[in-house]
Amino acid sequence: MAERLNVLYQKKPSYDIVFSKSFDELLEELATLEINRRRICIVTDSKVDEIYGESLLSLLEGNCVKAVKFVFPNGEENKNLDTVRDAYRFLIEQGFDRKDLLIALGGGVVGDTTGYIAATYLRGVDFVQIPTTLLAQADSSIGGKTGVDFDGYKNMVGAFKMPKLVYMNLSVLNTLEDRQYFAGFAEIMKHGLIKDSMFYEWLIENMYEICERDPDVLQEMLMRSCTVKKLVVEKDPTEQGDRALLNFGHTIGHAIEKAKNFELYHGECVALGAVAAAYISWKRELLSMDEYYEIRDMFVPFYLPISVDGIDPEEVLKLTKADKKKENGKIRFVLLKKIGKAVIDTSVTDEEILAAIREIHFSDEDAHA
Repeated sequence: MAERLNVLYQKKPSYDIVFSKSFDELLEELATLEINRRRICIVTDSKVDEIYGESLLSLLEGNCVKAVKFVFPNGEENKNLDTVRDAYRFLIEQGFDRKDLLIALGGGVVGDTTGYIAATYLRGVDFVQIPTTLLAQADSSIGGKTGVDFDGYKNMVGAFKMPKLVYMNLSVLNTLEDRQYFAGFAEIMKHGLIKDSMFYEWLIENMYEICERDPDVLQEMLMRSCTVKKLVVEKDPTEQGDRALLNFGHTIGHAIEKAKNFELYHGECVALGAVAAAYISWKRELLSMDEYYEIRDMFVPFYLPISVDGIDPEEVLKLTKADKKKENGKIRFVLLKKIGKAVIDTSVTDEEILAAIREIHFSDEDAHA
C-alpha cells in the first residue's frame, strides 16, 4: 500500500508525494489528473528509457488520448537549452496543447529539464515527476525548482513550477549502480544536518540497512528526508529566505562539479561541499572540532568522497563567485550552527572559502607526504 505526503503551496494543498514499491498504483494516481482527456509525453533520457520507457508507455496507452516519448541523450552535458528546444519542436509536431501533460521519468537531469519545459511551453503545462534515482527522489523532484545549465553554469536558466504529482517507485533504486545510488545519499545526509539532528542520528544507526538497500528502511528514510524538504519548501516556495538552507554544500560543490568537468556526480560534489562548509563552521567556532570530524567522516561509510584531486583551489574559488545564489553581490553561504541547525551567512570571506577548498583538496604533495 502506497504512503503519501501532501505538499502545500501558498498554504493550500498542491500535490502529493506518493511512496510505493512498484508502479501498481501509478494509473490510479494519474486518473485523478483526468489523463483520459489528455495527451501525455514521457520525457526521459536514453539510459532510463532502456529500462522503463516502453513499460511506462504501454501502461499509459489506452488510458489517455495519446501517449508518446521524447528521449534525449543521458548525461549532465545534455541538460541545456538545445534539449529544451528539441522538446518544444517535438511537442509542437505532436500537437500538444496547454491541457496536456508531461511526465518526467528519470533522475535529476530529466526532472529539472522536464520541469523547465513544462514551465515554459505554451506559458505552462502540467507535469508529473517519476524520479528514478535516490538523489531525485530525496531532493530534486520535490519543491518545484526547475532549470537547465547554461555554458556549464549549473541551473543558470530556470523557473519555479510545481508538479501535479511526485510518484516514487522505490524498487527502481535496485537498478542503480552503487556509485549513483550513494551519490544520492549526500542530499539525504544534508537534510539531517541542516534541520533534523534526530534524523541524522537515525541515518548513522541504520547505516548497514541503507547500504544494503533494505526496502522498508529506504521508505522510512525517504519519507523522513522528504518531510524535511517539504517543510522548508512550504515555508519559502520561491527561495526568498529559509529555502536557501537547502543549498548547504552546494556553493563549493557546484564549483567543484564544473572544475572537474562534471566527472563527479552531483551528490559527490555536494558531499565535498558539505565537508568544506562544516570546516568553515568549525573554524568560526560554530561547531566543535569533534563535530566537524564526525560530519566529515560520516560520509565515508556511504562511499562518498571527502577529498578531491585534480583541481586548482584558486579556480574553484573563482567559480564560486559565479554562483547564482547571491544577495547584493555577496554569496549566501550556508553554515552549521550545530548538527540539525543551519544558518545563512553573507560574510564568508574569500580566504575562508579558499582554506576550506584546500582542506578537501588532495594534492600530489599530500600523496608523497
